[in-house]
Amino acid sequence: MLLQTEVPAPVVETPVAKSLSIMDLILNGGAASSVILGILFVLLFVTLYLYFERYFAIKAASKIDDNFMNQIKDHISNHKVEAAMSLCAKTDAPVARLIEKGISRIGKPLDDINAAIENAGTLEVYKLERNVSVLATVSGAAPMLGFLGTVVGMILAFHEMASSGGQAEMGMLASGIYTAMTTTVGGLVVGIIAYTAYNHLVNITSKVVHQMQAHAVDFLDLLNEPA
Repeated sequence: MLLQTEVPAPVVETPVAKSLSIMDLILNGGAASSVILGILFVLLFVTLYLYFERYFAIKAASKIDDNFMNQIKDHISNHKVEAAMSLCAKTDAPVARLIEKGISRIGKPLDDINAAIENAGTLEVYKLERNVSVLATVSGAAPMLGFLGTVVGMILAFHEMASSGGQAEMGMLASGIYTAMTTTVGGLVVGIIAYTAYNHLVNITSKVVHQMQAHAVDFLDLLNEPA
């Protein structure tokens, strides 16, 4: 009687999924990738710092008492120029500094007063927009810097493949490629944040500029009123 020998079933190896962390991408990307990612982190810090610094400064500049212009009109109508100047000096806002400049020119031709207010307004707008252009630069430079890191990483990955005589494992090659792509992702993230921050600051700055123009027009209309 023949004994049947049981043949063991073949063992199927289940592929183990590799976990992917941000730190692994940063540390395994090589020196060039690490340097570029470090620069991108610095640009991100600068972007956030400039955004919040300018945001709070512009918000503070837009705050002014709703009764400010009414008080100015009362003082000017009653020929209390000194009181009007004192009120402007006590109010820390671009609008107040524009009106103060106009009050200091009372008695001169209206064109001279208008020119003085426009010059003061230009200076105030410059103060509001200080360093905002840096965000625009970062929004354009960060993606290009990230792409540069990816190109360098791809060159190094294919160089390793060429050095091994074409015998490089696909797993190692793929690992080098997706690690190199990390800098592009980082550059795009920083660029998007900087672009959004820049446009938001431009938007709220425009509102302050319109506020200054409206109050300047009100002041000039006050001077045009018949005595």
